[in-house]
Formats: sequence, structure tokens, C-alpha cells
Amino acid sequence: MTADDSFGRLEDDDYPAYTMGRAAEMLGTTPGFLRAIGEARLITPLRSEGGHRRYSRYQLRIAARARELVDQGTPVEAACRIVILEDQLEEARRINAEHRRAGAEPHPPTAA
Repeated sequence: MTADDSFGRLEDDDYPAYTMGRAAEMLGTTPGFLRAIGEARLITPLRSEGGHRRYSRYQLRIAARARELVDQGTPVEAACRIVILEDQLEEARRINAEHRRAGAEPHPPTAA
């Protein structure tokens, strides 16, 4: 692996670069919180060769949103469900926007 390859991975939102301890520290939470949202299937951390949980930046953003809800008094299970539904809604909006753009594009004339 070259230095360029390593740097590219750091830019990848899906690269599991953070250990559980570092992820918890970055989020200002505990490893137990990360385990709880994993058990609720909000995020599934990848595992290192030694079996340790590793988190990506994308997963940390999702975990941060769940933590916001929990900090506001929402139970962990409910917070995870809310985040999942928010993500599904955003995906549906993205797909709808793509369909609208495709429908607005001029279509070539058809041969009669």
C-alpha cells in the first residue's frame, strides 16, 4: 500500500478508521452507548482482525444524531428508529428528485 492509498482511505466516509474508544471520545459518549446503538441495529461496526469494533465517519455521524435525540430524553431504541426513518425519508426524497429531473428532460422525438 502506498502513502497515496492510505491518504485516500482517510478521505473515505465508509472506511472504518476509528476504534470504539476513539469513537466514543469523539462523540462525547461511552462505549456502552455505541454497543447499544449497535444492538438496536442502527449501525454495524466492522471488526478488525483481532475482533475489535471499528467505526467509519459516516457511522459516527449517524451515532451523533442518535446521541442528540437521547440527550433530549428519547429512549435509545426510539432514537435509533427515528434516525433510520429520517435516513429512509432522505433517500426517498433523493430518488423523487432524480425522477423529477428525468421527467423534465426533453425526450427525443419518436419515429412514426
